[in-house]
Amino acid sequence: MGISLRPEHLKRYRDLARLLMRYGRSDLVRSAGLEGALEEGAEPSEGQPAEAERLTTDLEQMGPTFVKLGQLLSTRPDLIPRAYADALARLQDKVEPFDGEEAERIVSEELGVRVSKAFDEFDRTPIAAASLGQVHRAVLRGGRTVAVKVQRPGIREQIVKDLDALTDVVEFMDQHTKQGRKYEPARVLEEFRRTLLSELDYGREARNMATLDANLAEFERIIIPRPVEDYSTGRVLTMEYVRGRKITKLSPLARMEVDGAALAEELFRAYLKQILVDGFFHADPHPGNVFLTDDGRIALLDMGMVGTLSPDLQQNLLRMVLAISDGRGDEAAQVTIEIGEVRGHFDEGRFTGDVKTLVGDFTSATSAQDIQVGRVMLEVTRSAAENGIRLPVEMTMLGRALLALDQVGRTLDPQFDPNAAIRRNASDLMRRRMMKNASPSRMFTNLLEMNELVQKLPGRINRALDAVTEEGVEVKVRVVEDAWLLEGMQKMSNRISMGIILAALILGASMMMRIPTRFTLFGYPGVAMLFFLAAAALGLLLVFDILLHDIRHRDDVHR
Repeated sequence: MGISLRPEHLKRYRDLARLLMRYGRSDLVRSAGLEGALEEGAEPSEGQPAEAERLTTDLEQMGPTFVKLGQLLSTRPDLIPRAYADALARLQDKVEPFDGEEAERIVSEELGVRVSKAFDEFDRTPIAAASLGQVHRAVLRGGRTVAVKVQRPGIREQIVKDLDALTDVVEFMDQHTKQGRKYEPARVLEEFRRTLLSELDYGREARNMATLDANLAEFERIIIPRPVEDYSTGRVLTMEYVRGRKITKLSPLARMEVDGAALAEELFRAYLKQILVDGFFHADPHPGNVFLTDDGRIALLDMGMVGTLSPDLQQNLLRMVLAISDGRGDEAAQVTIEIGEVRGHFDEGRFTGDVKTLVGDFTSATSAQDIQVGRVMLEVTRSAAENGIRLPVEMTMLGRALLALDQVGRTLDPQFDPNAAIRRNASDLMRRRMMKNASPSRMFTNLLEMNELVQKLPGRINRALDAVTEEGVEVKVRVVEDAWLLEGMQKMSNRISMGIILAALILGASMMMRIPTRFTLFGYPGVAMLFFLAAAALGLLLVFDILLHDIRHRDDVHR
């Protein structure tokens, strides 16, 4: 049974079919019935899959949706081989900017006024362009310089169509292929859809910027551009203009002029706070989104992708991070199992062994280049999927963020050690967690829950007592291997009975020792000695039975 091809998605079906055949999955093309979407004469390639670097080029040619999909897959080593994940991690938006007049039209339409009335200046030439939008420099009335991010025209409609075509293919894979049932690509695509559509909402991004700016106010070396709310909508985002350079553009001489070690340390501390204390973190800190400002500070840009962590997940992540840092692989594996959802084919022994190996390699690394917290998190995610654990989607976002953060940290300070930074900040993180749990709002919530418990407890006790009085108490015992259990109980009762008889014989013989008789054995009363001899024989028989039968049963169990 194949996919029901929809005419409006025919071009995308053709692109997907060509991509699958090029990378060695012509079987999926045939089983899904996608041959009809190909040009006449196109044949599946049965040779070796193309190299990983070529995949990045193919995805860039397919457009922004697939560039973003490739970037997501780069954080899922459980779905694709390591070489492909590394290649996709370098995937960048390579698009031409759209016309400046079109940008002005969108700004005017969104703000409801002419651009000349909203701004003193608006530079039609963008200073940066990406797949979803581009950024223009402008000057507000009053002389304040700002950056205006304008969404690319028609991009939302194009992405929605691409996602619909992907959904058709992925749902077929989910239901009709072994890999689909194991890795659940429909679930991955749903995560991708939610993330990508949220990136298209610039109003949401403005709120993210304001939240992160407030949460990171204590870090003097880190700045978040503040949004200008009156000049921002769902498709236009106006923010503070940051003067600086991408850290990837810094020359060796420029790096010598800044305190890279201090910047890397503060940036890492800021992310630990976001993840483990605030539960709200910037999920896309790749080097292109990190600027070194003219005054020597770090500016974080592009807040379209953020992650949110529940208090329970934060608590478990703190335990996991500390366990990894201290080299306790068993505990890291156990925490991961608690975080995830165990599925049918779960292999605990293999998973624990994988995590112990990963943690051991991490803690024994001698080179700063080999110490990558994000890589460990992603490899743990891969091992979890292979061994039957479904982890929350936030774990992959977190792994991607930490992996990008590792790259930024090494760019600022080649000798930066994230493992040592975790240890230095462990006590402060735990203190902050405890203070957050002891906040007035949390205590008030606990009091409300306690009040509800106290109010409902008498009624629950009355109902329980009424049920006991009227219907009695029924105890259900679930017995496994009842025949084996009954046999063991019978053997135990027989031995107890024999032990009681032995005790009675010995006790009776002891009492009869005081009664003089003509019949003697070995100079003692004969009847008493017979009882003693009978007790000795029965005791030897009991010991022989235990040694013979119990040892044999133990050997059978081991075999």
